[in-house]
Amino acid sequence: KAKLDVHLMIVEPDRYVQAFIQAGADCVSVQQEACTHLDRTLRLIQSEGALAGVVLNPMTPVSTLDHALEVADYVLLMSVNPGFGGQKFIPYVLDKARQLRERRERAGLKFAIEIDGGITVDNIGKVAEAGVDWFVAGSSVFATPDPAAAVAALRKAAESAYTRKA
Repeated sequence: KAKLDVHLMIVEPDRYVQAFIQAGADCVSVQQEACTHLDRTLRLIQSEGALAGVVLNPMTPVSTLDHALEVADYVLLMSVNPGFGGQKFIPYVLDKARQLRERRERAGLKFAIEIDGGITVDNIGKVAEAGVDWFVAGSSVFATPDPAAAVAALRKAAESAYTRKA
């Protein structure tokens, strides 16, 4: 029952949304920077039965999503510059997570906040405290001898942060 979360880092994602959802994608996110008509793309994803997400690269300000937050089911913050695994987490992305959390609370919205890039057992607590709900961890899981133990450690660190915050 795992959820398939697909990040379409492509130009003209509308051309491919239906194919990815038909192939089993439960969540489809698109790059804000690559979508000429973001509202239309998010609504297309939802009309095909998937959750619609919008992705921000590290240098793209949260303010570019002011009108999209009412439509998006989730926002994915890239906490590394996209391109390859094993990069170091960019700390200023935590400020973006806090901004999104505050906007969500202030407007009474329900979108989830997701993060991808450089997530480790050493920083996942701070990321959770900043308001992130979903975490993508690649190298910190798959570059270890025991991926299951790595996931368990990440989960424990995140849950500990949520408990402290509550």
